[in-house]
Amino acid sequence: MHVVEHELNNCLAGFQVNALSYDYTASIECLAKPHKPQYNGGIIVNPELHHGLNGWSSFGNAKIQHRESEGNRFIVAHGRQQSYDSISQKTYLQSNKFYTFSAWIQVSSGSVPVTAIFKTSSGFIHAGAIVAESNCWSMLKGGLTVDASGPAELYFESKNTSVEIWVDSISLQPFTEKQWKSHQHQSITKTRKSNVKVQAVDEQGKPLANATIIIQQKAPGFPFGVAINKNILTNTAYQNWFTSRPFTVTTFEDEMKWYSTESSQGHEDYSAADALLQFAKQHNIGVRGHNVFWDDPRYQPGWLNSLSGQQLSDAASKRLNSIMGRYKGQVIAWDVCNENLHFNFFESKIGASASAMFYNWALKADGATTLFMNEYNTIEESGDGDSIPAKYLQKLRDIQAFPGNNNAKMAIGLESHFTTPNIPYIRSSIDTLAAAKVPIWITELDVTSGPNQASYLEQILREVHAHPQIQGIVIWSAWNPQGCYRMCLTDNNFKNLPTGDVVDKLIHEFGLTSGLASGMTDPNGFFEASLFQGDYEVKITNPSVENSSSVQGLNVGPTTESQQQLLLQVSA
Repeated sequence: MHVVEHELNNCLAGFQVNALSYDYTASIECLAKPHKPQYNGGIIVNPELHHGLNGWSSFGNAKIQHRESEGNRFIVAHGRQQSYDSISQKTYLQSNKFYTFSAWIQVSSGSVPVTAIFKTSSGFIHAGAIVAESNCWSMLKGGLTVDASGPAELYFESKNTSVEIWVDSISLQPFTEKQWKSHQHQSITKTRKSNVKVQAVDEQGKPLANATIIIQQKAPGFPFGVAINKNILTNTAYQNWFTSRPFTVTTFEDEMKWYSTESSQGHEDYSAADALLQFAKQHNIGVRGHNVFWDDPRYQPGWLNSLSGQQLSDAASKRLNSIMGRYKGQVIAWDVCNENLHFNFFESKIGASASAMFYNWALKADGATTLFMNEYNTIEESGDGDSIPAKYLQKLRDIQAFPGNNNAKMAIGLESHFTTPNIPYIRSSIDTLAAAKVPIWITELDVTSGPNQASYLEQILREVHAHPQIQGIVIWSAWNPQGCYRMCLTDNNFKNLPTGDVVDKLIHEFGLTSGLASGMTDPNGFFEASLFQGDYEVKITNPSVENSSSVQGLNVGPTTESQQQLLLQVSA
């Protein structure tokens, strides 16, 4: 009886975790009809508005109305006087839960940003935002956690009070920490690892039973690294710390930036970037080209400010062709225009399509290399309206739509400069960005100084590494004796700080160290192992013949198959 009960409970527990698997899908199309709510609405009452206004009320002084169009029922807030005048639903949020939120939004006219906000006893939490359109429905996907359990009220906000806000297919799904971590684990198993089946056979092709197999990782497959700067060129301790870890990618903190390579007009100096590139090559570390242009007016070579629009355009063309021509084929990516959602230095002087034109030039200068946008607060701060996923994707589409850019190998760079991470929002935002179907990297990850710096860093790294659409991670911790940009991994003697310990722990967990799998083949000559993606060396020793072994290379890459099979022959 006890055994049956135990097995039944296990089945039920398994079913519950299964039933609450995470939905990574997001729509970035504006549709005639909204999709069904994710998780059937979760804890939202009347999520599809099938039951009139049940569960919904007015927020502020808005008038609310239940409407139907072509069989689709939805709720409308009209007569809005204040930005927060809208619809609302009261709910209860728990501090130990991760909440994923989604809703489909339409406005009565124009193209208008709309934000989903939860009013709690401790303040207002932005769960996510969308640029809503008229005549079609857009999916807003976001998420939140709360510091203290208590009542909360969901409402929607738009600074444009002249529009009606239409809402449908609302969902708020809570997950326990255990469930959230299980999503990470499932995703890693599915997207970062492969089951490999090796069969050992002799020269006649007969299976070899009881053969010894050793599978040794030679290089990890997932790009992971930290930024460096020119201090590493003259500091042996810094070099030793950096090269003793299995980093496969880096970014130079400042040395490729325009203000570093041409501080006075016409006098280019690439010596520091050249030396750093040589250092990276010696250690088989890929380099992200950062950056060709930076749209922030504070970080320009001073001499640019006196140029006319045409002179600036000419100088920019010379700059792009200089740096991209010099390092063509030697970098794995280019951050072509940095932070062009928050800033517009070049657009203000050259014209609104300056960024798109730069990508066109870049395509011609080094079209084989991936061209990144690179921006902050897209996943860090849900309240920064300048760089929400919808605004990022609109800018990406504008660049792609520029004449001649349709063949550009574009990618999304997420700087990831965090203060306090909103983990569910990070995941949801990446879901939305991933719908554009271009590569996504975490490019400058750090956490501001504070008592939770190391634990926040660990939470963020676990979340982004586990996301199936993240293709690489760079941590922004180049060492400087006066202190790093915002986060160091070591002290000035290159002893790990708590942040460095987190990185070392996760390097091991993420399968980036030289992992080892070993064992004996079964009676049919087979040996199976679950391996992180990367390059491996497989050694097989024939049990019946002294000093008889065979060594073969094995690449474990991303695969749609659940299993890779390798047939290895060993001399008899």
